[in-house]
Amino acid sequence: MTFLHKKPLNTLGYDFIPGEYLPEGNDQYYLRDRQQLTAYHYRQLSAAEINGLVRNGNYSPNWADVWVTDRFLPEQIEHSKFYGRVRIGDMEPTYLEYRDLKLPTGIYNSVVVSCDIGGLSAIHNVRYMAHFILGDEVMLFNIHEMETSSNAKFGNGILREGDPESSLIELELCNENGGRAVLPFDGMQASDVYLWTRRRHDRQLQARFKAITFARFDTLRGYYSVISHRTVIKNSHIIKDVKIGTDAYIKGVNKLKNVTVNSIAGAYTQIGEGCELVNGVIGHGCRIFYGVKAVRFILSSFSQLKYGARLINSFLGDNSTISCCEVLNSLIFPAHEQHHNNSFLCAALVMGQSNMAAGATVGSNHNSRAADGEIIAGRGFWPGLCVSLKHNSRFASYTLIVKGDFMHELDIRLPFAMVSHDVPNNRLVILPAYWFLYNMYALMRNNTKFISRDRRSLKNQYFEYDVLAPDTINEAFVALRDIETAVGKAVYPEAGDPAGWAIRGREALLDESVDLRGREILLDGAENSKRKVVLIKVREGYRMYRQMIEYYAATQLKGYFDTHTFAQFEADCLMKDVQPERTTFENVGGQLMRKHDVEALLDDIRNGKVNDWDAIHQRYHQLSSGYPTHKFEHALAALLELKGLDQSQLTEALIQQLIQESVQTKQWICKEIYKTRAKDYSSPFRRMVYENEQEMEAVMGRLEDNAFIRQQQEEYERYSR
Repeated sequence: MTFLHKKPLNTLGYDFIPGEYLPEGNDQYYLRDRQQLTAYHYRQLSAAEINGLVRNGNYSPNWADVWVTDRFLPEQIEHSKFYGRVRIGDMEPTYLEYRDLKLPTGIYNSVVVSCDIGGLSAIHNVRYMAHFILGDEVMLFNIHEMETSSNAKFGNGILREGDPESSLIELELCNENGGRAVLPFDGMQASDVYLWTRRRHDRQLQARFKAITFARFDTLRGYYSVISHRTVIKNSHIIKDVKIGTDAYIKGVNKLKNVTVNSIAGAYTQIGEGCELVNGVIGHGCRIFYGVKAVRFILSSFSQLKYGARLINSFLGDNSTISCCEVLNSLIFPAHEQHHNNSFLCAALVMGQSNMAAGATVGSNHNSRAADGEIIAGRGFWPGLCVSLKHNSRFASYTLIVKGDFMHELDIRLPFAMVSHDVPNNRLVILPAYWFLYNMYALMRNNTKFISRDRRSLKNQYFEYDVLAPDTINEAFVALRDIETAVGKAVYPEAGDPAGWAIRGREALLDESVDLRGREILLDGAENSKRKVVLIKVREGYRMYRQMIEYYAATQLKGYFDTHTFAQFEADCLMKDVQPERTTFENVGGQLMRKHDVEALLDDIRNGKVNDWDAIHQRYHQLSSGYPTHKFEHALAALLELKGLDQSQLTEALIQQLIQESVQTKQWICKEIYKTRAKDYSSPFRRMVYENEQEMEAVMGRLEDNAFIRQQQEEYERYSR
């Protein structure tokens, strides 16, 4: 069966919008006219101009529909064919240069079907270009096929008039069965996706998300593809149904289809050789190179896909990098790193600042006959080399997982912990607060590296990068209770219930005379198996959690008193009738929000008070503005809970003592940062590959010159002063 149709040549380029979808009183060009990038005044060709064009080897079955401006140079159009209504902007005897590519402006050896060509553009060897609007100073060189469908959607999850419901593009995130699917749209943020993928039982809320997405767009047919000013595209195959911003650079792509590419001069996007990008939205300032395959995706601003990466049915947050590997059905918050060919991520919610090591297989093995498993990982998630995890699993923030095949579902509730698979003894081992105890350099470097890598020009949504924040502090309190219960059960089994074990465990942990080194401390509910889950170095980890909570609170108090007096503190905090309570925070796409603020936003979405995505984004911005105050209030409540104090007991002397102790903690952190990095210089196994110390320093750099260590020392000195 053939789908070929034969029609008269003089109709080529016309009837782009099927007659049944053309609104009464409008012509075929009404949407095209709205999309204009530059306001030119066009006229028809003169007889002399037509003769000059024909002498140059050009052809059109209807020269009357080729329109130009008064700055038209027919000698700069050669060996090209024009069908339908073609409009050409200003011309002048110049050439455009981009890097080493230098092309005369004009149109050469190309087929142009019903397009608008911006002024001073250079179009060379475009074999077929239909229904495109080009901005000024656009360079197109060696392109096989450029075309636009009358129902083009440019990567957005919408329907045009007459489209079947089955053609709707969805991102099937967090789960392979489509149960958390969302409709993508240009401008979608990780926070939007997170809210939409959660609370799937709330049908009213889910219907509202879908309705406000549909309302963001019209259903009209007839929009043209757009390539905006100063964009360069060369040596490429298929470019169909696209919206491309200004100053983009695209070279050697196999296919761009149904895609929006955001780009501006200050945050231009580049797409390189061998890439195939279908049904997606690309943010500002992105880099996509070398054989990338992405289908049904959103790539947020200043992120990168490189070296054969495959991104399918996934959302990648701002300032992230994925290279070489495969990522499927995942929602990834900002500042994610994954750049090893043999790492795999599937059906996961990864809450940012994460790093996937080589051989990590997160979410490939299911525990049912259906593809319905999920993994949820807090920010700072770090599965180490050759880690294999099983659906369903959940991990607290900054969980480090040591090499191994984890054959059972995991629920790791202790933040900053190291989780290892003790194969000889067939048990799971958890070391609480590992990062603070043994790798302070790597942990605290997160505080600065993610800030320096955040290249968003408009940071109107506050992404929390500090390792000590409301989410991790709340998890630390959970860890304290878990450790207390586990210790109490091990030391005083006769206490008989979790509440009693927690009380006795706290006493044992704070009593140095109770020797815990010979005790087997077991954690309940961490693994879906009958084998033991053992906590090690519990007293050290317990103390560290308490110390970090106190340090967090003291630094927040110090920040408050940088701009407030104690009298203001009394009025703002101490004279309230209600004791401050530690609030639950939710990581909403990298932005921490109080749980009740999230619920208030969702209520406003349900009842129509917030009626579009721009208004939702504005609420994010408002909450970002209030976040420093929310964080301070949380820190104050955490301190009172940790110390068992009433707010009336927060005297000026006590607060001065707490802040002074935080100076000592800051100094200790600096020393630990230096010490953990110094191990790389003192270890004989590190040193053995170098001929001498001079060669080691030439390769690694001098420890004393380490920029991060020096920065931390300077921060400590400022803080101390």
